[in-house]
Amino acid sequence: MRFGKSMPRLEVTLGLLLLLGGTSLAQRADATEPLTITTLTLPRPELHHQYDFRLEARGGVSPLDWELVRGDLPPGMDLRADGTLSGAPTKLGEYRFAVAVRDSAKPAHQRNQEYTLRVVTPLLAEWTRFPEVKDQRIEGAIAVSNETERNFDLTLIVVAVNDTGRATTLGYQHFNLKSNTERQEIPFGENLPPGTYQVNVDVVAEVLATNTIYRVHLDRPPLQIVQGP
Repeated sequence: MRFGKSMPRLEVTLGLLLLLGGTSLAQRADATEPLTITTLTLPRPELHHQYDFRLEARGGVSPLDWELVRGDLPPGMDLRADGTLSGAPTKLGEYRFAVAVRDSAKPAHQRNQEYTLRVVTPLLAEWTRFPEVKDQRIEGAIAVSNETERNFDLTLIVVAVNDTGRATTLGYQHFNLKSNTERQEIPFGENLPPGTYQVNVDVVAEVLATNTIYRVHLDRPPLQIVQGP
């Protein structure tokens, strides 16, 4: 009878053991999902602009720990243990490096991934034809580049300022400069009365989605327009 009365307690004990054992098996099943780095490419950092991007991985046993194992990050940037690439790069160029992520298993699992990070100038404006005098006219051309992965709402204005401070517009453009555009040329020119002129170019690019504004200014030594015959 004592044995019979103890049966319910034994069943309860066995049930708890099975439940705990099932939970443990489920946890082990989750933990044995292979550790995988899911970030395969990186957005481009912009020169002297803050960059924050977190690398992602799945599987393994949390917490995960990241480190740089080969190569160099752009100067001004570092990799945090949580996988965040952070900082404001101070030098243009292309940088190749490899990172490793380790989980907290015993022994730990590790995965490596190689990356290429190209630091770019967001907005670039440069002379393709320096301003020059042709008869009673000043003309030239510049090229604009958008090296980012976002479109720009771009405004460009070229003015000639005479020695009394009067400004005459030589060129004006307002258009959508698409991402990854290299050296889109914009000519300018206008007839002017005799005098000495300083040519100034101002380029403003706005990223509407992030309320970010980039500016570039160009100028050249004064030019002289003389009275025609």
